[in-house]
Amino acid sequence: MRVTVIGCSGSYPGPDSPASSYLVQADGFNMLLDLGSGALGTLQRFHPLYDIDAICISHLHADHCLDLCGYWVARTYCPDGPVPKVPVHGPEGTALRMAKAYDLDPDPGMTETFDFLDLRRGPYEIGPFRVTTALMPHPIEAYSFRIEHDGKVLAYSGDTGVSDTLVDVARDADLFLCEASFLEQENLPPDLHLTAREAGEHAARAGVGKLVLTHLVPWNDSDCSLVEAKSSGYSGEIELAQVGAVYEL
Repeated sequence: MRVTVIGCSGSYPGPDSPASSYLVQADGFNMLLDLGSGALGTLQRFHPLYDIDAICISHLHADHCLDLCGYWVARTYCPDGPVPKVPVHGPEGTALRMAKAYDLDPDPGMTETFDFLDLRRGPYEIGPFRVTTALMPHPIEAYSFRIEHDGKVLAYSGDTGVSDTLVDVARDADLFLCEASFLEQENLPPDLHLTAREAGEHAARAGVGKLVLTHLVPWNDSDCSLVEAKSSGYSGEIELAQVGAVYEL
C-alpha cells in the first residue's frame, strides 16, 4: 500500500498546502481519501487526473469535499470523450450537497459522472482494500477510516474530537494520519478537533507504528504542533504531513 499526501491543511488551504486529500494505492487501484479545497490542482502534480478508481469522503465540510466540484467538470467535459463513472463513498446526502455546491439541479446533479454510495460502517471491500469506518465526534456526520491491505493498516482520523472509538480504528496501524488542528489552550470547543498532544495520546493508546500529524491549520505554528505531540507520551515516530510525502506500507 502506498499513501501520498495531496493536501494536509485544515479548514482552508494554506500557503504550502491545499486542504485534506490523500492518495491511497495498491495493486494498480487508486483511491482518494477526501478531496478538499484546492486539492484537485495539487493532485495533478502526482497522479493522472483520470486515473482514479474510487473516492471516499469523510464528511461534507468544504475542506474535505469541495474539489469534487472541479473534478466533476474535468470528468464531465473531458476533451478526449466520456470517462467511466467514479464511485464516491460519502455520508448520506453527499450527492445533494455536491449538486448544491455547483448550483446544479439535484436531478441528475453530478450522478451521471459520479456513482454516489453511502459509507458503510464496514468492514467492506473497495477495490483491493478492506475498509472499516467509524462515526467521530464532530458538528456534522463525520467518519474515520481503517484501510487494510496485504497485512498493512492505514488509519485516518478525518475530523474529530477526543474519541475512544478512534483508538479502536487506529489499533496497531502501521501509519496513522491524525488530525492535529489545535494547540493546547484553555476553553477549546469540545467535539470539534484534536490538539497535537491529543493526537499523540490517541496514537499511544492505539499502539500505532508511525504518527503523521495532519489537518494543520494555517494560523498555527506546525513546529509547535510537533513539539506538543512529542510531549504526549507516544514513543513512536512522529512527523508533520507535507504535500508530496509518500509512505510505503
